[in-house]
Amino acid sequence: MNILLRIVVRVAITVALMIFDGRAGAVSPTDPAGTWVTEDGRARIRLERCGLGSDRICGFIVWMKTPLDARGQPLRDSENPDPDERARALLGHQLILGLEATPEGRFVGEIYNAEDGKRYSVSLWREAADRLKLKGCLIRFLCQTQTWQQSLDVQPGQLVGLTGDVNGPRADKEWAAAPPPKPAQVKAK
Repeated sequence: MNILLRIVVRVAITVALMIFDGRAGAVSPTDPAGTWVTEDGRARIRLERCGLGSDRICGFIVWMKTPLDARGQPLRDSENPDPDERARALLGHQLILGLEATPEGRFVGEIYNAEDGKRYSVSLWREAADRLKLKGCLIRFLCQTQTWQQSLDVQPGQLVGLTGDVNGPRADKEWAAAPPPKPAQVKAK
């Protein structure tokens, strides 16, 4: 019952975010928000709106086929060039970094590859309602394209919480939601 409730809450939150994100109640068919299974099936990536105006796309690892190393410990971001980030778990971390929309209906920006600790140029777009194309480039002419399949189910161990919550992924500092403003204190006369 608990897993069913999580699924219902997750779907309701996703629908609410799509409706109330400042686009007059309509979600563009090119909007890549949702959970996607990578081409090799080793991970699920949740794409969602981010940034101050929710006009960018960020992506988070919310499920991994093999989230633990040989010692049973969570896989870590050990190749990160920032020594302070090397201890963070890969599950839940942000790998798609604030992609911007283009007039052609694509989103462009950077993707972080934890396998080598480097950032690459990336472009993504919906190929069909349930398929997303992702093109990553080392340099302009050295690119690779993958097809990701949309997922509506939840796998055991998948993070289903909102970004920043206990059972949700963690946004990098520059993409984390700004804390709500503190209420103004009214002085009594």
